[in-house]
Amino acid sequence: MKIKIAIVDDNSFLIKTVEEKLSFFENLEVKFKAMNGAILLSQLEENYNLDLILMDIEMPEMNGIEATEKVKQKYPHIKIIMLTVFDNDENIFNAIKAGADGYLLKEINAGDLHSGILETLNGGAAMNPSIALKTLKLLRNPFVPNDNDKLEEIKLTEREVDVLEQLSKGLSYKSIASNLMLSTGTIRKHIENIYRKLQVHNKLEAVQKAKRNNLI
Repeated sequence: MKIKIAIVDDNSFLIKTVEEKLSFFENLEVKFKAMNGAILLSQLEENYNLDLILMDIEMPEMNGIEATEKVKQKYPHIKIIMLTVFDNDENIFNAIKAGADGYLLKEINAGDLHSGILETLNGGAAMNPSIALKTLKLLRNPFVPNDNDKLEEIKLTEREVDVLEQLSKGLSYKSIASNLMLSTGTIRKHIENIYRKLQVHNKLEAVQKAKRNNLI
């Protein structure tokens, strides 16, 4: 079965470039393209049967970070990789906060893009090495809670804590399932429950919040 992808970018030349990179792989299929987040959302209303979105950040009308947040709220099953020329801390942090599952630079070659897509669909977080380094630094920064982010009463089961600890090591769903001797489907269900209880959208947020609340 082919992986169904949408490309969102306000530059038609760059959309074509990304399409060409994806065309090398028979298991990838571009279902549609959009020039901004608003167009993407209207297309998703007609057909949300998608596996993954490659999302630009800087776009008119609705940028990629706003669009990511809205897509994740309405269609949580769709994975989103930010595909951008910007690798500054603010963009990375805001993208992760919005629910992005990966963050790659547009200069990426076709093979690495394909690997990143597969990794993300398997529960990983595709990132260029430079982005991964910046993300780690962001996560290590001491967090100063605001009024809405004080330690909360969060109750996770023992098994959910086990899954969260494995998740914090950057393991894929498949590896976690193997380590805990459970099915991948069961791991997905646990992770859904963890995200719901922690009120987060992705594993980086989950790990960060769990550490703040001394859950792991």
